[in-house]
Amino acid sequence: MLSINYSGNPLECGTDEAGRGCLAGPVTAAAVILKPDFVNTILNDSKQLSEKKRDLLRPIIEQDALCFAFAHVFESEIDTINILNASILAMQKSIGQLKPVPKFIIVDGNKFKPYKKIPHETIIKGDGKYLSIAAASVLAKTYRDDYMNKIHEEFPMYNWKQNKGYPTKEHRAAIKKYGITKYHRKSFKLLANDGELKLKL
Repeated sequence: MLSINYSGNPLECGTDEAGRGCLAGPVTAAAVILKPDFVNTILNDSKQLSEKKRDLLRPIIEQDALCFAFAHVFESEIDTINILNASILAMQKSIGQLKPVPKFIIVDGNKFKPYKKIPHETIIKGDGKYLSIAAASVLAKTYRDDYMNKIHEEFPMYNWKQNKGYPTKEHRAAIKKYGITKYHRKSFKLLANDGELKLKL
C-alpha cells in the first residue's frame, strides 16, 4: 500500500517524469497534490500498470486530486541543456502551474534543483512508495503517450504509436532506413552503432 504523505504538510505535491530514455519526443512531467482522504488501491508506479489501467486512472486522479498539471520539454531544449536538466525543468514547469502553490515537493529519483524556496525531498523509486508521485507518473506517461500517438500520424514509419520513441530495434532500424526527424533528440546515440544519419524533415 502506497503512503499518502511524506512531509505531513497537506499541500505536498508529488512529481515525476516520463520519456527520459527515449530517442524522440519530449520529456514530460506532471505534478499532483492529492486530497488528504484520497484512496486508490490500483494506483502504482505507471511502469507497473498496463496501458488500460493507466487510461482508467487518469480521469480518476484528475477528478479526485486537489490540483494537477503537466508540462513537456521538447527535443531542441533537451539537446541544449541535456536530458537530466530537461527532466528537472519539466517537473518544475508542472509544479509552477499548481494552484494552490505546494508547500512541500516530493520527487521521484535522486536529482532535483531547488524551486522557489519550496522545501523538497528526492525519493528513489518514490513512484512505488507515495500516491502523489505515482499519480504524477501516470499523468506524465499518459500525456506523453498522447503526444507520441499524435506525431506518429506525421511519421508512421517509426511506429511511435507502439514504441513511444523508446530505442527499440524497430525504431533504430527505421532511423537507419529513413534518417531522423525534427522530433529526434540529436544529442542522443540514435543508432546502436555509429552510422551516418540523414535528416528527414
